[in-house]
Amino acid sequence: MRASDADRDQVADRLREALAEGRITPEEHAERIDLVYNAKTYAELEPVLHDLPSVRPPGPRVDLRKEEPVLAPPPSQSPNLVAVFGAAERKGRWLVEATTNVACVFGGVELDFRQAVLSRGEVTVNITCVFGGVDIVVPPGVRVVGSNTAIFGGNDLPEDDTTDPDAPVIRLTGLLMFGGVTVKRRETSGGKGARKNRQREIHRMHHQHRTEGHERRRGH
Repeated sequence: MRASDADRDQVADRLREALAEGRITPEEHAERIDLVYNAKTYAELEPVLHDLPSVRPPGPRVDLRKEEPVLAPPPSQSPNLVAVFGAAERKGRWLVEATTNVACVFGGVELDFRQAVLSRGEVTVNITCVFGGVDIVVPPGVRVVGSNTAIFGGNDLPEDDTTDPDAPVIRLTGLLMFGGVTVKRRETSGGKGARKNRQREIHRMHHQHRTEGHERRRGH
């Protein structure tokens, strides 16, 4: 990506700090400053700081990465889905509340999380299913945990595909009676880029939720 004047100035400021700290000599400073203001891309700027600390408390961190814009969270919808002798579904871009309640009696429900935005790092899908079925689709990198009770029924869950302790978690709870839950893992059409946007959105929503909780406790 092309570097801006602000990017070059930011790197130059870090070089001036390094000179003042004695990390580089005046000759090295002059040489690197020339490289900075002749640089046209981030790839040309990054080597200038490769042997310098990236963080100098309490000063700001020099970050040459450009963050992609984060979409606004989708509007809230009812956390309850009911299918009695019929079907219900939730797909596309939707906001997953802390708990989603699913009830199906002689019916079926489909939940597609591939473009969904989780309101927190771990959400719960509470399922009550009698003579019915629930089909769930999740993207790579999402952990699904079965914590429900099954009587003449059961869960068909994929194996974890991530070891990241901060990976989003969808926890299944509730009761299955003569019914079942099937979870499949599929990639979204946007690939890795879409996955990064989803993860960024999840972390932002989670941080917002924690901040609001702290403010409410201070208010009391």
